[in-house]
Amino acid sequence: MTPVRVRFAPSPTGFLHIGGVRTAIFNYLFARHHDGQFLIRIEDTDTQRSKQEYEDDILDALKWLGLKWDEEPLRQSTRVTRHREMVEELIERGAAFRCFVPMEKAQAMKEAEMARGGINAFRSPDRELTPKESKARADAGEPYAIRFKVPTLDVAFKDHVRGTVTTPAHTIDDFIILRKDGTPTYMMAVVVDDSEMEITMVIRGADHITNTPKQVLLYQALGLPVPEFAHVPLILGPDKKRLSKRHGAAAVTEYRGKGYLPEAIMSYMATLGWSAGEDKDVYTREELIEQFDLKGINKASAVFDEQKLEWMNAQFMSQVRDCDLQQMLRPEFARRIEAGQYPHGTGPMLAEAVRLLKTRAHFPVDILDKGGYFFEDPTELEDRKAAKKRLKHEDLPARLDEMAGRFEALQTFDEEQAEEALRVYTEELEENAGALIHPVRLAVSGMGSGPSLFELLVSLGQETVVRRIRTLAAHLRKHGTPPVPDDPEQPLPKIEPLG
Repeated sequence: MTPVRVRFAPSPTGFLHIGGVRTAIFNYLFARHHDGQFLIRIEDTDTQRSKQEYEDDILDALKWLGLKWDEEPLRQSTRVTRHREMVEELIERGAAFRCFVPMEKAQAMKEAEMARGGINAFRSPDRELTPKESKARADAGEPYAIRFKVPTLDVAFKDHVRGTVTTPAHTIDDFIILRKDGTPTYMMAVVVDDSEMEITMVIRGADHITNTPKQVLLYQALGLPVPEFAHVPLILGPDKKRLSKRHGAAAVTEYRGKGYLPEAIMSYMATLGWSAGEDKDVYTREELIEQFDLKGINKASAVFDEQKLEWMNAQFMSQVRDCDLQQMLRPEFARRIEAGQYPHGTGPMLAEAVRLLKTRAHFPVDILDKGGYFFEDPTELEDRKAAKKRLKHEDLPARLDEMAGRFEALQTFDEEQAEEALRVYTEELEENAGALIHPVRLAVSGMGSGPSLFELLVSLGQETVVRRIRTLAAHLRKHGTPPVPDDPEQPLPKIEPLG
């Protein structure tokens, strides 16, 4: 069997868009599933819009996603001489010709023919010129483009998503393959490059399906093997229109900056319009490679849902090693310390914050945003609703002081001893354990929910826990129970440190 070779061919006229990533992923998975090769071609022939920064962004994004290519990226702009050579070969074979008809006139001729009930395509009168006549007009300085001479037979090809696609010849223009300025068109360059890169399967978006009949004709006219094709349905936004920035879709680097993990983007984009035939959403790279098949690609367009992507990111967050998450967070943690957000630093607590909060976070930075209490005593009660509900008992200041004393007296401050001390005291009070569990959580974190309380207490440390509980007790004596103004617009009083 011929070894599988596929390519991803982005244009460096903009940053790599999240929607375009799926095409790269499908090509990569197809290649790896078949032990084939995944290649990159940079289609940079649009010299006005192509920029090095865009090319760098594309390659960096692919590397970040782990889509490793097997050969050095090929730049289409280095191949222009070869493209022109192949155009000359088509002219020699009688499959292409000089066309001296201006574009505006060609369009008018096409519309007139359609109005008369003729064919729905432009047929240049210059296709009938003899080589001598054509050369004489060119030598006289008359401007021309090179067009392909479309034959009369219909064009058919097998698409691995849509089945057999047939295009009537009378709907295909005598299309341009070399412009008046001597630059080859996309249609010509792609055929030559795909052929000489020995591409066996072209996997690309459905917006290219109208190009394929023309490219098939070029392969046939040049006597080249025609690759197989799979045209993937486009990705839509929630409004069922083609995915764009108005739907929140952005460059891959922007998703990376938001804290999305490459594994999450890989899994979500691969399953956006593809299914292995099982009720499953989250796949590892290895699982995707093992199960990917073109038969699993849906014919209907898929809808991009960033909320689901965020959910998937949370699934992968819980699988990241603690040490790797710490490494991701250190730059932002250092920035916050430098900005005075954590004036006392407490860098060693980063490991504890990661350990206890990673399964509750959608993004790495959530650990810092939701876990500031690991690094600094709370200065306010973050959960207003919980504070109003849980801090209303008039004896709560005294109870908190007593609880702090009992925690302080423990010789061994572990989860078992801390839980026993709290439950024994609440039994003495003839209260449910929740009467102190919730206030203690608010005292040590300012939050109404979070990790297991007793695991959190041990993580924060005995001295910190005792100090924060006593601080909240003093706060309640000063501001009353609960310390929440009736006016929801009025801010809660700040918690002042003891002494």
